[in-house]
Amino acid sequence: MAGHYTTAEAAEQATQWRRLLSAGAAEVTPITIRSWAFRGHLQPCGLDEHGHPLYAHTDLARAELATRSRALRLVGIPEQTGAPRAAAHA
Repeated sequence: MAGHYTTAEAAEQATQWRRLLSAGAAEVTPITIRSWAFRGHLQPCGLDEHGHPLYAHTDLARAELATRSRALRLVGIPEQTGAPRAAAHA
């Protein structure tokens, strides 16, 4: 199923996104994906042939974004407070 991930595949995809922002410091594990589902950040969109949950790409992206700032703070990366400011012109 294109755009649908098992728990392990979802963890791998979310880890790739987090590592882009954390210079390789952050990782998302399958336990984290299950926690997001348990806490309501991520809803399964179906089941695989073994009856395990599948997660949609867009739902995974939303859950990763919703939990990102806290996760990055935990690995020592400060939260951005806004868009970068343009340099002042003289």
